Amino acid sequence: MQFHHHGYVSTDPRVQPAAGVGLDRPATLTDEVDVLIVGTGPAGMITAAQLAQFPDVHVRIIERRPGRLEIGQADGIQCRTVETFQAFGFAEAITAEAYEITEMAFWGPDPKDPSRLVRTASPLDDPEGLSEFPHLVVNQARVLDYFAEAARNAPGRVVPDYGWEFEGLEVTGEGEHPVTVHLLGTAHEQEGRRRTIRAKYVVGADGARSGVRRAIGCTLAGQSANHAWGVMDVLANSDFPDIRVKSAIQSASGGNILLIPREGGFLFRMYVDLGEVPEDSDHSVRQTPIEEIIRKANEIVSPYTIDVKSVAWSSVYEVGHRITDRFDDVLPGERGTRSPRVFITGDACHTHSAKAGQGMNVSMQDGYNIGWKLGHVLDGRAPESLLDTYSLERQVVAQNLIDFDKEWSTLMAKPASELDDPQAVADFYTRTMEFSAGFMTEYAASQIVGDAAHQSLATGFPIGKRFKSARVARVADTNHLHLGHRHVADGRYRVYVFADPAAPAEPSPTRALAEWLQHAPDSPIAVHTPAGRDANALLDIKVVYQRPYREIDLNDVPDAFKPTVGPFGLVDLENVFAALPDDDIFEARGIARDGAIVVVRPDQYVAAILPLTATDELAAYFRGALLPAA
Repeated sequence: MQFHHHGYVSTDPRVQPAAGVGLDRPATLTDEVDVLIVGTGPAGMITAAQLAQFPDVHVRIIERRPGRLEIGQADGIQCRTVETFQAFGFAEAITAEAYEITEMAFWGPDPKDPSRLVRTASPLDDPEGLSEFPHLVVNQARVLDYFAEAARNAPGRVVPDYGWEFEGLEVTGEGEHPVTVHLLGTAHEQEGRRRTIRAKYVVGADGARSGVRRAIGCTLAGQSANHAWGVMDVLANSDFPDIRVKSAIQSASGGNILLIPREGGFLFRMYVDLGEVPEDSDHSVRQTPIEEIIRKANEIVSPYTIDVKSVAWSSVYEVGHRITDRFDDVLPGERGTRSPRVFITGDACHTHSAKAGQGMNVSMQDGYNIGWKLGHVLDGRAPESLLDTYSLERQVVAQNLIDFDKEWSTLMAKPASELDDPQAVADFYTRTMEFSAGFMTEYAASQIVGDAAHQSLATGFPIGKRFKSARVARVADTNHLHLGHRHVADGRYRVYVFADPAAPAEPSPTRALAEWLQHAPDSPIAVHTPAGRDANALLDIKVVYQRPYREIDLNDVPDAFKPTVGPFGLVDLENVFAALPDDDIFEARGIARDGAIVVVRPDQYVAAILPLTATDELAAYFRGALLPAA
């Protein structure tokens, strides 16, 4: 974390100086806004936290509830999501209070005595080292609290406006605020009051029954699996040996349970199989009493027992898999003729079973994706065409999730006696770990994702996939740290220059690239950085040398890698790194010894890979992604 560059800071450095709208943010909802976010769920709150980093963008987020969420339904946190938490500054804090999954136990009937259960497998959660971050379980309400804190502490000082319900909208296409939104007060002094808000853009993060989705004419299409599950968070005593281990339990004939220990050491969640649901049942299974769910759970784990002392939360749901045909308000025939003004995220555009632990995670990546793109467009950094990439990118991800969840939920619902292979569930879990961890997303080529012509220069950074971190040494202070952890969710692109073998002072492609970045009129720094802003305001450029850090003199490092920042023109020395001899990032990520440029988007996805000499291509990439500075 860097601070003091604008003057001495003695208070919490996580509270960034207010700026723009955040300097005098109106206490109550205003009649005109740049972005109105509907819903304070995971997708809405990460969107707000990201946009709060753009202080000149006026953002409001509304919620029909009178205050914060107290009991959340979602709880599983992928490794990819913890990476995202790191970018927003709270991965360490939330990990400290979460339950960490290190392995998963699979239980099935004992072949010698099917009336008894035995542990059939216990695979590690991440045996392949997909991420340095863990897989966590933590209450959704706490996730929202952390994002609320990040938004509140950011320069834009975004806080929720509670007690407002979305009633409808029209995209008029008129004026600077072409979206008219109708709201109804549901709590506090505005209860029963109706009002109209005019917005430049609207983000619907208002759940599976989304009013924003209906307002733009989208419907969820898909099918039900005609299978019901009871879910409950309980405090209980049990002699089941793996009661504090994430477990899939398949009885011979009595159904199945997915058991997920919760944070705090005592609470745990059970998804209890309630069996097939007749199509003409009119959803009567949803009225199943909690006593019946508890009885069914004990039947499945027999001869073990679960003595429930308290039920913190419970529900019954029927498995369904649905997705919308678009994630914005532009109809197929209009695509390319106008830019979208209304977007939907999370459960508003994709729903599925809860057992795969994907819903909250994918929803947050929806919000991360649209958040920085709206920030760039409204801040004048990027063309409005950037907004077309949101639906194109995230709809593919959602469809992949639906396909994955269908297979997983079907396997989980099968009695053990119907499985061709007793290890089928455990094998599927192991085989699909990369998807479950959140790392299968791969964006296609677009104005912000380059082609794979130079992929061979850095095979460990697949273009379109998230930037997989590795350890390096920071030259200035000799600290050994993860390079990717320097990627803060501040809306900037990262340009990683992996140097050729030469020393910093020697003539080399790396030094020539630095001179071009620093002085050439067609350099992206010169073309896109607004006058009066720091050189690294839009592009955070870092260099990684192959030489040992003890051999690198910072005075020999080109100034392009040591930008001056803040009102005092202080030299930033923390962008210069070196490979570690015993954990070489060049070797670990397949980076060519001749060097390479790796461009990473603000949401941590690899956007382009180029040779060190490809200045024309680097300039062309940013001409497509960013606007020239005014």
